[in-house]
Amino acid sequence: MSERVLITGITGFVGSHLVDYLLTLDDVEVYGMRRWRSRTEHIDHLSDRVNIIECDLRDQSSVSKVLLEIRPQKIFHLAAQSFVPTSWSAPEESLHTNIIGTLHLLEGIRQAEIDPLIQIAGSSEEYGLVLPDEVPIRETNPLRPLSPYAVSKVGTDLLAYQYHQSYGMKLVRTRAFNHTGPRRGDVFVCSNFAKQIVAAEKKQREPVIHVGNLEAKRDFTDVRDIVKAYWLSLVHGEPGEVYNIASGTTWTIQQVLDMLIARANIEIAVKEDPARMRPSDVQILLGDVSKFQNATGWKPEIPFEQTLQDILDYWRERL
Repeated sequence: MSERVLITGITGFVGSHLVDYLLTLDDVEVYGMRRWRSRTEHIDHLSDRVNIIECDLRDQSSVSKVLLEIRPQKIFHLAAQSFVPTSWSAPEESLHTNIIGTLHLLEGIRQAEIDPLIQIAGSSEEYGLVLPDEVPIRETNPLRPLSPYAVSKVGTDLLAYQYHQSYGMKLVRTRAFNHTGPRRGDVFVCSNFAKQIVAAEKKQREPVIHVGNLEAKRDFTDVRDIVKAYWLSLVHGEPGEVYNIASGTTWTIQQVLDMLIARANIEIAVKEDPARMRPSDVQILLGDVSKFQNATGWKPEIPFEQTLQDILDYWRERL
């Protein structure tokens, strides 16, 4: 009998790649929650193979109704306001969507009296201010969030911990470090740079890339490796535990920019844009992934250079 798997945020970047992966597995029936106004182009190619249900996580009755109907055995909770700069301009929406949305999911599970395995997608942004002697970052590191988004993810993370402790829910928390790949929204750094380059190649804009802080160091993993890790977190992870998911390698944003420009077929200039600077920025995110690897055997397989090439190719097909 097929296992019913529910994905919140199924129409998003990670959700769509998770669907791609789940459909390669045997005996998995995929369901997804989407808000009525969310765009679906990332999963349109899969529309006849997944069950999409309109549901707003900010509405408790809507969430409870869906959970009663589906009664999933695994849940991947990916739905969130996930763009850090937006959280500065819309902090209340970020906190409400991410924390209260998670609360509604967990309460809906209790009301439905089901006992699924649940993955809660956290973020490396929860660590925030990391001291030089705390790198690479372990799961035990203090959480010092530096943006409203990061605060919302800390709230989500601790709420999941509390529900595991209070009600015995089979919750596994993951803190994925930066992940990217084809279909990534154009507000995120790798995709944003790639889209600017391709638009210049196609003479849709001047051959100038506008950039923000190029000194920040980030630990990038391909999204197609990340979604495999999410699956393994529920297959082999320990409920109640939290796991970093990362490559264990950092790249400065300057290096990312240089690698993308090297793959352009025209000359590209670079211009700093003050509007792209954040009120406070995390200077380094480098994950210690040993706990997760020991639990699951996972390791990333797609080289970062390949990821960047695939992002460029994605935009060359789209623009």
